[in-house]
Amino acid sequence: MQVARFCHRYRTVAAGILVSVWCVNASAQSGSDAWVTDELSTFVRSGPTDGYRIVGTLTAGEQVQVLETSGDYTRVRGEGGDAVWILSDELQQTPSATEQLPELESQVDSLTAELDGINEEWEQRVASMRQTLEARQQRIDELETRNDQLGSRADESTEQVRALQARLDTQEEDLLLRYFMYGGGVAGAGLVVGLIVPHLPRRRKKRDRWF
Repeated sequence: MQVARFCHRYRTVAAGILVSVWCVNASAQSGSDAWVTDELSTFVRSGPTDGYRIVGTLTAGEQVQVLETSGDYTRVRGEGGDAVWILSDELQQTPSATEQLPELESQVDSLTAELDGINEEWEQRVASMRQTLEARQQRIDELETRNDQLGSRADESTEQVRALQARLDTQEEDLLLRYFMYGGGVAGAGLVVGLIVPHLPRRRKKRDRWF
Protein backbone atom coordinates (compact mmCIF):
# COMPACT_ATOMS: atom_id res chain seq x y z
CA MET A 1 0.00 0.00 0.00
CA GLN A 2 2.73 2.44 0.95
CA VAL A 3 4.60 1.65 -2.26
CA ALA A 4 1.46 2.21 -4.33
CA ARG A 5 0.80 5.51 -2.58
CA PHE A 6 4.41 6.56 -3.14
CA CYS A 7 4.17 5.69 -6.85
CA HIS A 8 0.89 7.56 -7.14
CA ARG A 9 2.38 10.64 -5.47
CA TYR A 10 5.49 10.38 -7.66
CA ARG A 11 3.36 10.25 -10.82
CA THR A 12 1.28 13.18 -9.62
CA VAL A 13 4.37 15.30 -8.87
CA ALA A 14 5.96 14.37 -12.21
CA ALA A 15 2.79 15.28 -14.07
CA GLY A 16 2.65 18.57 -12.21
CA ILE A 17 6.26 19.33 -13.15
CA LEU A 18 5.61 18.53 -16.83
CA VAL A 19 2.52 20.76 -16.87
CA SER A 20 4.51 23.57 -15.20
CA VAL A 21 7.32 23.26 -17.76
CA TRP A 22 4.84 23.31 -20.64
CA CYS A 23 3.14 26.41 -19.21
CA VAL A 24 6.49 28.17 -18.75
CA ASN A 25 7.53 27.38 -22.33
CA ALA A 26 4.17 28.54 -23.64
CA SER A 27 4.31 31.79 -21.69
CA ALA A 28 7.94 32.34 -22.66
CA GLN A 29 7.22 31.91 -26.36
CA SER A 30 4.06 33.99 -26.34
CA GLY A 31 4.62 37.48 -27.63
CA SER A 32 8.18 36.74 -28.81
CA ASP A 33 9.52 36.77 -32.35
CA ALA A 34 10.43 33.75 -34.43
CA TRP A 35 11.38 33.03 -38.01
CA VAL A 36 10.08 30.54 -40.48
CA THR A 37 12.73 27.99 -41.38
CA ASP A 38 14.77 28.45 -44.53
CA GLU A 39 12.92 25.68 -46.33
CA LEU A 40 10.31 26.13 -49.04
CA SER A 41 7.14 28.05 -48.29
CA THR A 42 5.28 26.52 -45.33
CA PHE A 43 1.56 25.83 -45.24
CA VAL A 44 -0.41 27.27 -42.33
CA ARG A 45 -3.77 26.15 -40.91
CA SER A 46 -6.71 27.71 -39.22
CA GLY A 47 -6.29 25.56 -36.08
CA PRO A 48 -3.67 23.71 -33.98
CA THR A 49 -4.10 20.27 -35.54
CA ASP A 50 -3.73 18.60 -38.90
CA GLY A 51 -7.54 18.43 -39.12
CA TYR A 52 -7.90 22.15 -39.68
CA ARG A 53 -7.93 23.41 -43.22
CA ILE A 54 -4.93 25.09 -44.87
CA VAL A 55 -5.50 28.83 -45.09
CA GLY A 56 -2.28 29.97 -46.73
CA THR A 57 1.50 29.85 -46.67
CA LEU A 58 4.39 31.65 -45.00
CA THR A 59 7.49 32.48 -46.95
CA ALA A 60 10.77 30.80 -45.95
CA GLY A 61 12.76 33.07 -43.62
CA GLU A 62 9.79 35.32 -42.89
CA GLN A 63 9.69 36.91 -39.42
CA VAL A 64 6.53 36.23 -37.41
CA GLN A 65 5.20 37.06 -33.93
CA VAL A 66 4.53 34.10 -31.65
CA LEU A 67 1.12 34.30 -29.98
CA GLU A 68 0.63 30.90 -28.32
CA THR A 69 1.55 27.24 -28.55
CA SER A 70 -0.74 24.21 -28.49
CA GLY A 71 0.58 20.71 -29.02
CA ASP A 72 2.73 20.51 -32.13
CA TYR A 73 1.44 23.81 -33.50
CA THR A 74 2.19 27.45 -32.73
CA ARG A 75 -0.13 30.37 -33.45
CA VAL A 76 1.75 33.22 -35.10
CA ARG A 77 1.04 36.55 -36.74
CA GLY A 78 2.78 37.13 -40.06
CA GLU A 79 3.58 40.26 -42.02
CA GLY A 80 0.03 40.35 -43.41
CA GLY A 81 -1.40 40.68 -39.89
CA ASP A 82 -3.43 37.43 -39.92
CA ALA A 83 -3.05 34.96 -37.02
CA VAL A 84 -2.47 31.40 -38.29
CA TRP A 85 -1.20 28.09 -36.96
CA ILE A 86 2.12 26.57 -38.06
CA LEU A 87 4.02 23.48 -37.01
CA SER A 88 6.38 24.42 -34.17
CA ASP A 89 9.19 22.43 -35.82
CA GLU A 90 9.02 24.81 -38.77
CA LEU A 91 9.95 27.80 -36.59
CA GLN A 92 13.39 28.82 -35.36
CA GLN A 93 14.53 31.27 -32.70
CA THR A 94 17.31 32.82 -34.77
CA PRO A 95 17.01 35.10 -37.78
CA SER A 96 16.82 33.32 -41.09
CA ALA A 97 19.72 33.11 -43.47
CA THR A 98 17.89 35.54 -45.77
CA GLU A 99 17.90 38.25 -43.10
CA GLN A 100 21.39 37.39 -41.88
CA LEU A 101 22.87 37.50 -45.38
CA PRO A 102 23.24 41.33 -45.70
CA GLU A 103 24.84 41.56 -42.25
CA LEU A 104 27.10 38.63 -43.01
CA GLU A 105 28.10 40.17 -46.34
CA SER A 106 28.84 43.45 -44.52
CA GLN A 107 30.97 41.58 -41.98
CA VAL A 108 32.77 39.77 -44.79
CA ASP A 109 33.48 43.09 -46.55
CA SER A 110 34.67 44.63 -43.28
CA LEU A 111 36.91 41.66 -42.50
CA THR A 112 38.22 41.64 -46.08
CA ALA A 113 39.10 45.35 -45.86
CA GLU A 114 40.72 44.78 -42.47
CA LEU A 115 42.67 41.83 -43.85
CA ASP A 116 43.80 43.90 -46.84
CA GLY A 117 44.96 46.63 -44.45
CA ILE A 118 46.82 44.12 -42.30
CA ASN A 119 48.36 42.55 -45.40
CA GLU A 120 49.48 45.94 -46.73
CA GLU A 121 50.89 46.94 -43.33
CA TRP A 122 52.68 43.60 -43.06
CA GLU A 123 54.15 43.99 -46.54
CA GLN A 124 55.40 47.46 -45.62
CA ARG A 125 56.98 46.08 -42.46
CA VAL A 126 58.58 43.24 -44.38
CA ALA A 127 59.92 45.68 -46.99
CA SER A 128 61.28 47.93 -44.23
CA MET A 129 62.91 44.98 -42.46
CA ARG A 130 64.35 43.78 -45.78
CA GLN A 131 65.86 47.21 -46.43
CA THR A 132 67.25 47.29 -42.90
CA LEU A 133 68.77 43.83 -43.33
CA GLU A 134 70.27 44.79 -46.69
CA ALA A 135 71.77 47.97 -45.19
CA ARG A 136 73.18 45.99 -42.26
CA GLN A 137 74.57 43.33 -44.59
CA GLN A 138 76.20 46.03 -46.71
CA ARG A 139 77.70 47.59 -43.57
CA ILE A 140 78.96 44.17 -42.46
CA ASP A 141 80.57 43.62 -45.88
CA GLU A 142 82.24 47.04 -45.68
CA LEU A 143 83.54 46.33 -42.18
CA GLU A 144 84.83 42.91 -43.24
CA THR A 145 86.62 44.48 -46.23
CA ARG A 146 88.05 47.17 -43.97
CA ASN A 147 89.13 44.53 -41.48
CA ASP A 148 90.90 42.56 -44.20
CA GLN A 149 92.71 45.71 -45.35
CA LEU A 150 93.75 46.54 -41.81
CA GLY A 151 94.88 42.93 -41.35
CA SER A 152 97.04 43.16 -44.48
CA ARG A 153 98.50 46.47 -43.29
CA ALA A 154 99.15 44.97 -39.88
CA ASP A 155 101.02 42.06 -41.48
CA GLU A 156 103.06 44.47 -43.60
CA SER A 157 103.81 46.59 -40.55
CA THR A 158 104.88 43.47 -38.65
CA GLU A 159 107.25 42.50 -41.45
CA GLN A 160 108.68 46.04 -41.53
CA VAL A 161 109.16 46.01 -37.78
CA ARG A 162 110.96 42.69 -38.00
CA ALA A 163 113.21 43.98 -40.80
CA LEU A 164 114.01 47.15 -38.86
CA GLN A 165 114.67 45.12 -35.73
CA ALA A 166 117.06 42.90 -37.68
CA ARG A 167 118.86 45.95 -39.09
CA LEU A 168 119.03 47.48 -35.64
CA ASP A 169 120.51 44.29 -34.23
CA THR A 170 123.09 44.24 -37.05
CA GLN A 171 123.96 47.90 -36.49
CA GLU A 172 124.35 47.29 -32.76
CA GLU A 173 126.70 44.39 -33.50
CA ASP A 174 128.68 46.54 -35.94
CA LEU A 175 128.85 49.37 -33.40
CA LEU A 176 130.01 47.04 -30.65
CA LEU A 177 132.60 45.59 -32.98
CA ARG A 178 133.81 49.10 -33.85
CA TYR A 179 133.93 50.08 -30.21
CA PHE A 180 135.84 46.91 -29.50
CA MET A 181 138.29 47.54 -32.32
CA TYR A 182 138.68 51.21 -31.39
CA GLY A 183 139.22 50.33 -27.76
CA GLY A 184 141.69 47.63 -28.70
CA GLY A 185 143.59 50.07 -30.93
CA VAL A 186 143.74 52.69 -28.24
CA ALA A 187 144.87 50.13 -25.71
CA GLY A 188 147.52 48.79 -28.09
CA ALA A 189 148.79 52.29 -28.89
CA GLY A 190 148.97 53.10 -25.20
CA LEU A 191 150.89 49.92 -24.57
CA VAL A 192 153.35 50.70 -27.34
CA VAL A 193 153.80 54.25 -26.09
CA GLY A 194 154.28 52.92 -22.58
CA LEU A 195 156.99 50.61 -23.78
CA ILE A 196 158.76 53.16 -25.94
CA VAL A 197 158.74 56.23 -23.74
CA PRO A 198 160.97 54.81 -20.97
CA HIS A 199 163.70 54.06 -23.49
CA LEU A 200 163.82 57.55 -24.99
CA PRO A 201 166.95 59.63 -24.06
CA ARG A 202 166.27 62.37 -21.63
CA ARG A 203 167.64 65.85 -22.13
CA ARG A 204 169.87 67.18 -19.40
CA LYS A 205 169.02 70.41 -17.84
CA LYS A 206 171.48 73.25 -18.46
CA ARG A 207 173.01 74.84 -15.45
CA ASP A 208 173.15 78.54 -15.35
CA ARG A 209 176.66 79.86 -15.12
CA TRP A 210 177.31 83.25 -13.56
CA PHE A 211 180.98 83.29 -14.12
